[in-house]
Amino acid sequence: MNKKEIAEIKKYFSEDSDLLTINRVVTAFVDAEKNVKCKTNRLYNVIPQDESELILAMLKKTLSGRIGANLLEYAFPKDAILEGGQQQFLWAVLKDKFTTDETVDSLINAIVEKVEYVSTYSIFSAHCTYSVLKKNKMDEITDDAEADTNYNFIITAICPVNLRIDGLIYNEEQNAIAKKEDSDRIVEMPTDGFLFPLFNDRAPDVNGVMYYTKNAKKPNTSVIEEFLGCEFSMTGPSEKEVFHAILGNVVGEELDLDMMTKVNEKIQNFVDQTANDTEVATIDSAKLNNILWESGVSQEKLGELNKVFEHATDNKPLTAVNLVEKKTVVTVPSVTVNIGKGGADKVRTQVIGGRKCLVIALDDPEVTINGMELKMIGKQPAVPANTEMVQIAPDEDEGPVHTSFEDGTAPF
Repeated sequence: MNKKEIAEIKKYFSEDSDLLTINRVVTAFVDAEKNVKCKTNRLYNVIPQDESELILAMLKKTLSGRIGANLLEYAFPKDAILEGGQQQFLWAVLKDKFTTDETVDSLINAIVEKVEYVSTYSIFSAHCTYSVLKKNKMDEITDDAEADTNYNFIITAICPVNLRIDGLIYNEEQNAIAKKEDSDRIVEMPTDGFLFPLFNDRAPDVNGVMYYTKNAKKPNTSVIEEFLGCEFSMTGPSEKEVFHAILGNVVGEELDLDMMTKVNEKIQNFVDQTANDTEVATIDSAKLNNILWESGVSQEKLGELNKVFEHATDNKPLTAVNLVEKKTVVTVPSVTVNIGKGGADKVRTQVIGGRKCLVIALDDPEVTINGMELKMIGKQPAVPANTEMVQIAPDEDEGPVHTSFEDGTAPF
């Protein structure tokens, strides 16, 4: 599913929509011992509005986030279409439309059995129907558009349930502030979820499933591999780690601050240029070759790129937005320098007195240290022979470049 298709479903996913109908909703509460303590299966339109709005918000949350990070599309393996495979299982649930207790029980039990979860949790699953309107030749939906087909889907949210014991409350009966005697189990927004089937080319696609994770760095692989039966692929942070490994293996000693900055800027430009594209921008070996060449990597080094890229990624492209650093962080023992956007051209490495130093051009004598502005005038203390030399230049648009030391001291 691309950005437009996800946005289309999310746009009409509301109680007021006349195109998308939430038919039935299944809810369940699972305790820490994997016991299903309660379960309901109701028509959505008979659920009290204050409750239905909360359920809607939780289900809709599983359509949010960044594609390639929070929203991950997985294709079912070949054996999933066989009897007993997970694709066939989900297809049977979809066709049943939550009309029989047997199917509902099989879905809930499969989640409980196969998903590993760190706490008690609730399951919200809905069967929905979206009337897909025809688009005109300009790829637009007009006011007089007619429905072309129906997209029936199951959307599921897995939400943690946390015990909340508030310290003090206002007791209206006693007209006093007192300690709350009981506790509440609060259902939080989902950490995981899935949508089946996919909505590709504005039509149902039963060959895959979309998985949602709140934590892009640590998705729940048990949902992907055990319950959905798909092969887990790299997360956003994993893609960045692989990218860094590729750079290290290909560029080697030529990789310095200037080159890293140029590479990051070129990838950011690529992301910006493709921001309105429906498909997520990716970087394959050929695209990375061009980026590195334009950043100053020698042709001799680039001769190894194809082999290194194929070995590191199994020749699968990397998601461009997952490779971008919003700021440059330079770290040496006891010192971390954060360089905001627009400040990279003021920073360079230089050998001074036989030692490699990080130098930041100072255009303005005003420097902010720990939130306090200082004037750097007059005689400066000498830099000890065994220390790195750092100069700091604030950036008018992005704020100062901050330098911090692990022991809490300032560089001046």
